[in-house]
Amino acid sequence: MKIQAVMLAAMVLTGCGTVQTVVSSDHKTAERLRKEKTYCGAVPRIYSGVTYDFCLMNAELKDGVDAFDYKNANPGVLIDAAASGVLDTLLLPYTIYKQQVDGSIVIN
Repeated sequence: MKIQAVMLAAMVLTGCGTVQTVVSSDHKTAERLRKEKTYCGAVPRIYSGVTYDFCLMNAELKDGVDAFDYKNANPGVLIDAAASGVLDTLLLPYTIYKQQVDGSIVIN
């Protein structure tokens, strides 16, 4: 049971916006957002997980999707945005430092 809980936690965290922006390289993060055709030009490191999730929701609509269907704002991304907000707050001292040193993650 413990192994299953650890495996589930690992799978959930790999999709987390904060993990994608803080742990992954800037190049990989920018590439993922480019692949989703987001309209964001950069992601600031402070609260980067929440910003990453909102960039995913602000991506180009998929082919054949009605503009009023809201497929980009699925419940999974909204739940992840809430979890990322908590994790981003805990990592705030580190991300403030990284913002000062490296600046924002440039997408385009």
